[in-house]
Amino acid sequence: MLATSLLLVYYNFYHYVPWIGADPLANILPFLVCVATGIVVSARYLQRMASRYHRLSWIDSAGLTTRQIVMVAMFIFAFMFAFKERTMSRLFIGSYLGFAACLLFFVNHSLPRFLSQLFFGRNRLIPTLFIGSPKSLDRLGHWLASKETIGVQPVGFLCDQAIVDQRSGMPFIGPLMELQRAIERHRVVQVISLEVPRTHDEARFIMEACQSGGCRLLIYENIDDRLGFPMASVNEEGHHFYTMIDEPLEDPVARMLKRAFDLVVALPVVVLLVMPMSLVVWIMQRLQAPGCLYFVQERTGFGQKPFHMMKFRSMYAAGRNPNNETQQACRGDKRVFPFGRFLRRSSMDEFPQFINVLKGDMSIVGPRPHMVAHDREFGALFGGYRTRFFVKPGITGLAQCNGFRGEITDPALLRKRVEHDLAYVTQWSLWLDLQITVKTAGQVLFPPRAAY
Repeated sequence: MLATSLLLVYYNFYHYVPWIGADPLANILPFLVCVATGIVVSARYLQRMASRYHRLSWIDSAGLTTRQIVMVAMFIFAFMFAFKERTMSRLFIGSYLGFAACLLFFVNHSLPRFLSQLFFGRNRLIPTLFIGSPKSLDRLGHWLASKETIGVQPVGFLCDQAIVDQRSGMPFIGPLMELQRAIERHRVVQVISLEVPRTHDEARFIMEACQSGGCRLLIYENIDDRLGFPMASVNEEGHHFYTMIDEPLEDPVARMLKRAFDLVVALPVVVLLVMPMSLVVWIMQRLQAPGCLYFVQERTGFGQKPFHMMKFRSMYAAGRNPNNETQQACRGDKRVFPFGRFLRRSSMDEFPQFINVLKGDMSIVGPRPHMVAHDREFGALFGGYRTRFFVKPGITGLAQCNGFRGEITDPALLRKRVEHDLAYVTQWSLWLDLQITVKTAGQVLFPPRAAY
């Protein structure tokens, strides 16, 4: 409503600004539909932050706003391209998107907070009773803190175990047998079991007590504690599954957005930079180290499928020796010719990989591909290493822009790099890709010490 209202207000205002020079007869209705559709489609991202939407940080608000504006812009420009719309000023559309981004940024951060206070004030509290041990209660501390702002009011907990260390500050009411009495005494509206009932009789007792007391029952699935590993919940056609990691890029729309981002960045880079760079590199290679322009080597890509990755050759030409090729480049490596050192330090030797991006073998952002022999070696050292193959390898990645690049000489460095790769797989967003791309561009202009 706010985004479309802003478009209407701005549309009626911009006719009075002479330097915009737009046609006052332009039809605004299709653009209102595009804005509304873009905002509605972007609402699917709210599912990932639904539990904390009422307390978004400024960073979360910026990420959500970016997605909203990108979707709105995609629908607007798709309409203008499909119907060859020429009456609407491009300057008007661009300036509107800027104003809308500012408005949505503050609205996303502040409006849900205001609404939560309005609808979940003191007159709308939800007295909540917990069943389970204090240890289980501590694990839900962060969740409970977020829910208290929308009316959840803890009244205490029931537990059959001996209470030794109780740090949550929540009052202990008694054993589980006191459930029905506690519901009546504290006028409980919601009961949360901190673990799945151990027996059928226990489950039946809890459900009957909640039904007779008119309470909502929530059961916390503590499968993470049972398996000793964090699990993600997945719902597939009405069937509930648990997986070891959450994969945002399993969503087809997310893949489409990532591929669109790759093409938008890679195509102009290949045309405007890689082609003229190839000529300059070829000339310098002829002068210092004659041989082929590109170094092409097999790497492991998405789904552990091999592909041929391209780089500008930065070492002296030599016969293909598998033993030498598996040797990682180190600082002061004598195999690198003088201009090749500049290419490697500035990361310009990686630019032909934008061709790999256009071919679909790689992405702009993703885990950096290692040599096949190193994949086998690193996979044996770190159990979660091969999870990085759940996404396409990238020209740059979360690990690289955080300083974990170059030769791997210590297993601890490998672990840090893999941890960043796994974080990228589970936390992917278009906003994250944009941040990594911008940060990497800065490192190309101002190479870090780790570059050689």
